[in-house]
Amino acid sequence: MKLIQTRTALMAALAAGAFAAAGCSAMAGMDAAAEAPATVTVGGAPMYATRTIVENAANSRDHTTLVAAVTAAGLVPTLSGAGPFTVFAPTNAAFAKLPAGTVESLVQPANRATLTKILTYHVVSGRVSAADLIGRIRTGGGRASLTTVEGGTLTASLRGDAVILTDETGGVATVTQADVFQSNGVIHVTDTVSMPN
Repeated sequence: MKLIQTRTALMAALAAGAFAAAGCSAMAGMDAAAEAPATVTVGGAPMYATRTIVENAANSRDHTTLVAAVTAAGLVPTLSGAGPFTVFAPTNAAFAKLPAGTVESLVQPANRATLTKILTYHVVSGRVSAADLIGRIRTGGGRASLTTVEGGTLTASLRGDAVILTDETGGVATVTQADVFQSNGVIHVTDTVSMPN
């Protein structure tokens, strides 16, 4: 039931339209001095547990492509909402692994549905910490299936000490930084864009 509600919220956000670029700039300029100290940095920027997923991601120099894609898909209002969400967040370098021209094509208005499908495949409803995920992997005999907001499945497993995600096309992403907690969920940074069927 929660998955259906989350997907409904995503569709409502899409209907509401894209997030204004000016709003994204305003978030990036928030006064950090008024907030509790950050415990972790991503892309050279402090991540504040009092900020939303989008507010923090907008400040990471390693996630400018992801933020641009989320904005183009009209998902900023949703990922700024209460959640909670677990986001497997590919870096700019992860997007750069895609065939030349893929990102530029995906952010075109005509491809919004495809872009939304890919982005929501990186989102799981609820706040799933690294410890939670590793616990699920061990309980599951070495694998854990995660149902994404897109409706597909990511399969998590361990390779040494690293959590890896196998997508529905057989692609593999490694979590390179885990447990970046936000006010409305948690981000786990990944080195590859995961693809749904």
